[in-house]
Amino acid sequence: MPLTSIELLIALITAHLLADFVFQTTHMVLNKQRPLILLMHGVHVFALTALLSGGAMLLALGIALTHIAIDAAKVHLAPDTLRTYLLDQSAHLVILLCAVLWMPENLLAPWWPRLSTDMLLVALMLSGLICATMAGGPAVGHLMARYKFDAQPDGLAYAGRMIGLMERGLIFLMVMIGEPSGIGFLIAAKSILRFDTVSRDQKMSEYVIIGTLASFGWALAASFATLAARAAMGY
Repeated sequence: MPLTSIELLIALITAHLLADFVFQTTHMVLNKQRPLILLMHGVHVFALTALLSGGAMLLALGIALTHIAIDAAKVHLAPDTLRTYLLDQSAHLVILLCAVLWMPENLLAPWWPRLSTDMLLVALMLSGLICATMAGGPAVGHLMARYKFDAQPDGLAYAGRMIGLMERGLIFLMVMIGEPSGIGFLIAAKSILRFDTVSRDQKMSEYVIIGTLASFGWALAASFATLAARAAMGY
């Protein structure tokens, strides 16, 4: 893939992740079966894609329309599971890749300058951070859904989600600065803080272990994928 295509792909992926995980609220996720909410999400996809692609309007429109179609099929035809979530995100990424590889050049023509080299690096790191933290939340949540009513610990509302975001963010930071050994201290600290709770309940212990390993594994995979992409770009 030519370097310019890789740069455009990074911009499109960043726009997708911003639209799906930053600008899409919980209310929108829960009410996406309503046409107006789905259309609003499509407008976000269009605007962010157009902005980061340099104003390639036809490209942005095509991506927004396919995004709406994929989300509509997911909401109305598929159960809300981990498999569906992963297939949904994979379908969006395949569309972006196909657009970069096979769309006619005149449809990719920007209206204003595309992201500079420095901004591309920022976009790449932002994509990696969103993927490691916010995109990991639904994946881990779907994985743990089957155990939720048997072993979910009592605690503050949304505290588990916030803890997961912070721990995955710290893992991403440690990998980016070249200190992955610090993740071991993070695991040890979480184990100590949870020891009193999990030591009294085997189901709770297994619930915490599965959730922690899933969360850490997702964050590590996203972090090292970001490092690989940065190296491929020569940064």
